[in-house]
Amino acid sequence: MTAVPHVLGSGPHVGAVEPAPATAGAHVIPGAVPAGANPWRPLGPCTPAACVRAPAAAAGPCLRAARIVAASLVVLAGVPVALACRAASLPVRARATGAWARLLLHVLGIRLDVTAEAVGGGTRPAGDARAGAGGSRLLGAGGAGGGGVAERGEAGTLVVANHVSWLDPLVLAAVVPSRPLAKREVGRWPVVRTLVAGAGALLIERDRLSALPQAVAAVAGALAGGDTVIAFPEGTTWCGRGMGRFRPAVFQAAIDAGATVRPVALRYREGPALSTRASFVGDDPLLASVLRVATTRGLVAEVRLLTPVRPAHAAPRTRARAELARIAEARVRAGLRARYGDRPRGEGV
Repeated sequence: MTAVPHVLGSGPHVGAVEPAPATAGAHVIPGAVPAGANPWRPLGPCTPAACVRAPAAAAGPCLRAARIVAASLVVLAGVPVALACRAASLPVRARATGAWARLLLHVLGIRLDVTAEAVGGGTRPAGDARAGAGGSRLLGAGGAGGGGVAERGEAGTLVVANHVSWLDPLVLAAVVPSRPLAKREVGRWPVVRTLVAGAGALLIERDRLSALPQAVAAVAGALAGGDTVIAFPEGTTWCGRGMGRFRPAVFQAAIDAGATVRPVALRYREGPALSTRASFVGDDPLLASVLRVATTRGLVAEVRLLTPVRPAHAAPRTRARAELARIAEARVRAGLRARYGDRPRGEGV
């Protein structure tokens, strides 16, 4: 079937999307909110003990050590590049970040498998290649195309994906030149803060609900300027065998900017089988997750860029962003089912 952009509020298209479940409002697992946590922040039910399985093929000690050393060197080498990029234009910074991300994925032994539902062109594969080989990067224009930089005067694209791992922003940066939306805490981490600043990241304060309007305005401004922005509307990570609900706030930025939304379905596999090895869930320490990735042979990051959605402006703001979030979430769920033949579990599925 020919893929066309979905126009929000266009009647027949809305009816073709699976309805939101009755449990749509449940974002926080009852009894799972740690002491001191904000009760409005979503929490996934996944934990390393419950979700992470042994690798189908484990890397030996030498390969694992080589991957860790190489990844450390790539991260450190990214610091002077990020510092130099601060003086460059955002398109140059996005391309440099993409090249760096592909190299980091490559030394960790991760391959990219990318397919895209192009506007008016159906589904097209972008290859199954090792991340370091530039052929697996999907290049495109901004706007409905969902990647790269928009033409002058054209709004950019909001790329929204399900969230599995700390690898997700790297994978998407390797595929689509873009700016990530990240929690402000990363701006306080040594080395990482330099890298995210070089990438032109938009930082949000997750612990203050009162800061949400400013965050939405910042994203809308970036989109209005023609940038492609990556966001994970679940607000938390799941192990890959399920996914959470898309929270609507970030979609208001797309409505305000008149930007296209590009849903993306992300999963990781070992061979043909779904893998939870890359997941970063619960109270999992980052180092433990990195070591799991370095120990896993044949890890593939699958990226399915789905049919774009264009927001409409006729509906009331609250209803429009909720509907846009629902449609994008439904497309991601459908993309995961079409790719793997199973129904992703999770809230409201």
